[in-house]
Amino acid sequence: MKSVGSEMPVQQQRCRELLKVYRDLGPAGGFGAMMIEQALQRADRAIIGGDIVEILRSYEELKELE
Repeated sequence: MKSVGSEMPVQQQRCRELLKVYRDLGPAGGFGAMMIEQALQRADRAIIGGDIVEILRSYEELKELE
């Protein structure tokens, strides 16, 4: 069984790679890139702050990004 603690970095990395894809789309990917950047920033703040509820929220948000 995997934990949020071990899976969160996996999701962050996946979303950073996804962000590159959206950026490569140019202006057409701008809105998606912005949404992914904001989600990653929220995840980083939650982890830095140690807020478990926000970490769980961010983890779920990152998992849903496509």
